[in-house]
Amino acid sequence: MTPRTSQIRRWRKGAALHLRLRDLTGTLVVVTGGGSGIGRAAAQAFSAAGAIVVVADIDLEAARETVDLVNTPDPRAGGAAAVFGGGAHAYLVDVTDEEQVQEFARKVRERHGVPDVLVNNAGLGMIGSFVDTPQEVFEHVMDVNFWGVVYGSRVFAKQMIERGTGGHIVNVSSAAAFMPQKRIAAYATSKAAVLMLSDCLRAELLEYGIGVTAVCPSLVSTNFNSSIAFVEPNPEVRKARRSRTSAIYRKLGVPPERVANAMVAAVRHNQPIVTVAPEAKARKWISRLAPRAMRVGSRFEID
Repeated sequence: MTPRTSQIRRWRKGAALHLRLRDLTGTLVVVTGGGSGIGRAAAQAFSAAGAIVVVADIDLEAARETVDLVNTPDPRAGGAAAVFGGGAHAYLVDVTDEEQVQEFARKVRERHGVPDVLVNNAGLGMIGSFVDTPQEVFEHVMDVNFWGVVYGSRVFAKQMIERGTGGHIVNVSSAAAFMPQKRIAAYATSKAAVLMLSDCLRAELLEYGIGVTAVCPSLVSTNFNSSIAFVEPNPEVRKARRSRTSAIYRKLGVPPERVANAMVAAVRHNQPIVTVAPEAKARKWISRLAPRAMRVGSRFEID
């Protein structure tokens, strides 16, 4: 048997392993940043599909609120609580701390088992000019949005590989990863890094039956919008920018449930990249088909 033939067989074996995730009943799903927004919606969506959910967040009370929602679902929706009598568990985790993430993964394995699905959702928004952004702010955005994904993916992928029955990793990127834009250098850079990491991991983990998806939503109507950090020396200008940005999100944002449902479908069908909302799809195709137009468009203000 040639090395190439052996490799192809490993790929096929991995694809066969992943088929089991088309039915999510009884699976274990870990969601970071699950205390609100997309993360909370993801926890509810996977629970409705029959999964047990581990909700991790830097705000433990918010994580517990999500757990309460998951464990007392609408009876018409079914889900983990209806099947198993309580389908979610809350944990306090700071995804920027690698040791915390490793300890969290150890506890999950001991108490609940090896996850079948990991959703790396914890994220932070930031708008402001590059030259006005302090180094520590830029680094913090990268710590949450990128390194948090790295830490989680590494430790849980190891568990999935050791178990030997496949799994899936969902990384929340953004439509900002497809196109450059003024005043979001830190945020867009972190999300573009997540998109590339996801593609690399997808190639590397295929033979183990582990799928990887990058979910790239556009504007989403969540509390994430109110927590976006604005780097602007002038307080009046900062206030005005926040007001305009909030108005844009209210007008154009899609509900987090739409993103969550896309995640569930992506796991079931092992999709590599999922765009959510027409703007995200447009950005993806413009970046591929009209890069010059993309760069011209990047000169306009996002807010």
